[in-house]
Amino acid sequence: MPIKNRLAEMHAEITEWRRDIHRHPEILYETHRTSAMVADKLRDFGCDEVVTGIGRTGVVGVIRGKTDTAGRVVGLRADMDALPMQEQTGLDYASAIPGAMHACGHDGHTAMLLGAAKYLAETRNFDGTAVVIFQPAEEGGNGAEAMVKDGLMDRFGVQEVYAMHNNPGLAAGKFKIRPGPLLAAADTFEIHLEGRGGHAAKPHDTVDTTVMLSQTIVALQTVVSRNTDPVLQAVLSVTSVETSSKAFNVIPQAATLRGTVRTHSGEMRDLLEKRLVAVVQGIAATFGGKAEVNYERGVPVTVNAEEQTRHAAEVAELVSGGCGEAAMVMGGEDFSFMLEARPGAFIMIGNGPSAGLHHPEYNFNDEIIPAGCSWFAEMVERRMPAA
Repeated sequence: MPIKNRLAEMHAEITEWRRDIHRHPEILYETHRTSAMVADKLRDFGCDEVVTGIGRTGVVGVIRGKTDTAGRVVGLRADMDALPMQEQTGLDYASAIPGAMHACGHDGHTAMLLGAAKYLAETRNFDGTAVVIFQPAEEGGNGAEAMVKDGLMDRFGVQEVYAMHNNPGLAAGKFKIRPGPLLAAADTFEIHLEGRGGHAAKPHDTVDTTVMLSQTIVALQTVVSRNTDPVLQAVLSVTSVETSSKAFNVIPQAATLRGTVRTHSGEMRDLLEKRLVAVVQGIAATFGGKAEVNYERGVPVTVNAEEQTRHAAEVAELVSGGCGEAAMVMGGEDFSFMLEARPGAFIMIGNGPSAGLHHPEYNFNDEIIPAGCSWFAEMVERRMPAA
């Protein structure tokens, strides 16, 4: 089954939706304009139910098939939020909002799911219920978690859930996926070191936090290299350092380090957190200082269920003629919260040759819209075939 004819006919219309969203980016949970646009369109499409305010600014549409003999419910999710960065594309539909940009393709994801929703509401050629989920705050706000905590799965009876993300560098309109862990758990840490400041000419009268933080950074690099199985993937990166003084002749009283930890299993996540705290506390004690560690767990590992991944790949092959195997990567994705609540799968669609995600010159490739819409729609029709 190639691209659906009806969705090919809607290509120009869906592209206009996408470019309108691109022109008006909104960050985190402040997706008020986008959410209102989505809700209005879902009502215009004739969805059986449209609910706003799920997870603060999330929107959910319910589309019932012609029949419902088995009580099946499939959820499809798209993210709506943009990034706090300045666009540098020069496009005629470039961001009109200073300091905000759709640099990750969420405008395209939202537009494609809207296109699929319009098609499904028109045809209803399936046996069950499709739930289209439009989520805010994927970029660091855990909007998926907020929607789940707000009762998304139980309220709408979602039994399995799917999502799609564009992939720059992968051939336009092609797909790739893998079962099991795909994207990493993404955690952050902030370490506050306390010593005894003083004159730089009298280091013996101080507890030198600059030496302490230097040794801490070096030692933290051994947490992955010497505490984890070499065949397993993990990343621990110190990304920011500052001290309480900027003077040339002062040994500072305090210093702060920040960074991120990425892992692909719960066991590895627990291990790295435990070892990070132990290393930091041990070095601080060795130098006569103190350390306070604030370790924040972010999104969990994105884990694709076996059966749902197989189904997603089969549909991708029908739509595009093939589906490759995705590599495990260290990026994080809060769709993982939905996958913890229900089985499902997260698939990548090629954006073609383009600037990378989160780059100021990135732009979603409108040519892939029919393929993405067709995948969403076909997921519903194949997972819940008409009776």
